[in-house]
Amino acid sequence: MEEDIVHRRFFLKSVLVSCAGISGFRGSPLNIGKPLQMEIDATVAFRELNDAFCWFHPRAAAIPGKRPGQKPRVIMTLQKHLKVSDYYSGLYYMDTKDLGKIWSGPHEIPELKMCTGEDGFTYSVADVTPGWHDPSKKLLAIGIKVKYGKDGKQWTDTPLSHNAAYAVFDPETERWSSWKTFPPIPPGVSKFFLVNPGCVQWLVKKDGTILLPVYYGAKGDSDYSSTVLHCSFDGENLTYLSHGDELFRQGGRGYVEPSLAFFNNRYFLTLRNDLKAYVCTSADAKNWSEPQPWTFDDGSELGSYNTQAHWLVHKEGLFLSYTRRGANNEHIVRNRAPIFIARVDPERLCVLRESEQILIPERGVMLGNFGASFITPNESWVTDAEFMIGDEPDPRGADGSVWVAKVKWSKPNKINYPQ
Repeated sequence: MEEDIVHRRFFLKSVLVSCAGISGFRGSPLNIGKPLQMEIDATVAFRELNDAFCWFHPRAAAIPGKRPGQKPRVIMTLQKHLKVSDYYSGLYYMDTKDLGKIWSGPHEIPELKMCTGEDGFTYSVADVTPGWHDPSKKLLAIGIKVKYGKDGKQWTDTPLSHNAAYAVFDPETERWSSWKTFPPIPPGVSKFFLVNPGCVQWLVKKDGTILLPVYYGAKGDSDYSSTVLHCSFDGENLTYLSHGDELFRQGGRGYVEPSLAFFNNRYFLTLRNDLKAYVCTSADAKNWSEPQPWTFDDGSELGSYNTQAHWLVHKEGLFLSYTRRGANNEHIVRNRAPIFIARVDPERLCVLRESEQILIPERGVMLGNFGASFITPNESWVTDAEFMIGDEPDPRGADGSVWVAKVKWSKPNKINYPQ
C-alpha cells in the first residue's frame, strides 16, 4: 500500500539553535557566521484505525545511496500493539526512496514473525531500534526478546526471558536474518537475569564496534540498572566485549531505556525513571558522571517522567526530544504528548527553555514511544505513532497516524563517529 504524506509545518525561532551565550564550546566554529536554524516539517507516513491493534514503536534508519548525491533509502520498523499492555506483534517495516514523499508498507517480515516455542509460550521482539552499520553495509535492528503467556502478559520467570535480540537486513539481497540473541552478559552472573536494549539509541564507532545501552536486573528486582555494552559486529553476529559503569537508582524502577549520543567528543546518556528523567556524561562511555535530573536552564524540573527521551545531534548543537508535564496536557496519560525538541547546554546538562518547540502535536491521545535518527546531512527525523485502538478518530483529531517529524537543518550535518 502506498500513501502520499500529509504535511504540517512548524517553523522554529532562530533562538532555538543560536550558539550565543551557551557554555561549553570554547571557540568552536559555532560562533562563526549565521547561527544554525531548523524547520520542522511534521508529516504523516501512514494512518490506520483498527479495533484490534494500533501501530507502535516506529523508528527509522537510512541506508546511504551508492552514488554521490543519491537520496538514501529509509527503512522504518514498527509493530502492532495488541491491546494488552506491552503485548507486541512480530516486526513490520515501511520503506521510502524519496525521503518520505511516498511510503510503501507496512510489510510483515516473515523471518521476524511472532512465534510459539516448544514450551507453549509465545515469543516476539519488542522495542526495536534499527541503525545502519557502514563497515558491513548492513542494517542492524536491536530490541528485546519477550516471552508472552496466552493472555498476552509478559513472563519474566526464567533467565533471559527478556534478552537482547537482533536481526540483520542486507540491502543487496533484500533479505532479513532471523532473530538472534546474546549469550548471558557476562556468563553466569545473576544480576543479568533480564537484559533489555529496548527503545535505546546506540552508536557505531569508527572501528565498527558498537556501543549499546541496556537496562538489566536480577530475578525479582523492581529497580533496574543501566550500562553501555561494547560489542563487536561482523555483519552477521553481535558479540559482547565489555561494559562500563553500572548505573543504579533505588525507586521508580531505577534507570531504564537509556539512550546514547556523542557530541563535542563526549558521550551523553539520558535515562528514564518513573518519577523524573536523568542525564549523565562520559569521556569514554565507560566511566559516567553521577546522573542528575533533567532541568530547564532556569533550574526548574523539565517535567519528563516515566517515558523515554531521545537525542538529535548536529555538529553545531545537541538537542533533546521528549514529552513533559505542564503543556496543557493533563488529559494525556503520563503527559505523553506533544513531543518537544529543545537545545541542550552540554556543560550544564540542562534544556534551554526558550528553545523549546513542538515536534509532533497533541491530538487527544498518547505519544511517547518514538525514535530519533540522522537521515541525511540536511535532515534528522523523529518518528512516532498515535496510541489509539478503535475504529473512530479522537474528537481532538488523532486518527491512528504514524508521524515523521523532519528536522531540516540550515547547515549541513555529519555523523561524528566516536574513536
